Amino acid sequence: MQNVNFVLSLQVANSILNATELDEAVAQLMMTARSDGYAQGYLECSKHITHAHRIQWDNSRSATFGVNTQGAFAAAKANYDSLKIPILELIDSALPHPDFIERLKEIFAGAAEDAEQGIGKTPI
Repeated sequence: MQNVNFVLSLQVANSILNATELDEAVAQLMMTARSDGYAQGYLECSKHITHAHRIQWDNSRSATFGVNTQGAFAAAKANYDSLKIPILELIDSALPHPDFIERLKEIFAGAAEDAEQGIGKTPI
């Protein structure tokens, strides 16, 4: 029984960690954070140059010139915060019931029980 529960736990973890929706949201969040960090750093640097040399620094050649990186980053964070992972919703609906283990087994009935299981390994 403990082996079945362990395999079931791994299937639950893998189904959440390997969700395409999660991968896409995290990748978008990382890219927009990097772009916004670059833009904010470049802006800070140009302010220092303007102040030190008492000239107006032309930042029109910056890769992020005219791009609302803060807005894109905020949108990516909002998307991540409101992320819906379909399998997680199924799991959440099964947990309040007294027979939640049986319900979880039904959700993951397609996964082979004898297949090698481990974190990061998608059940077949």
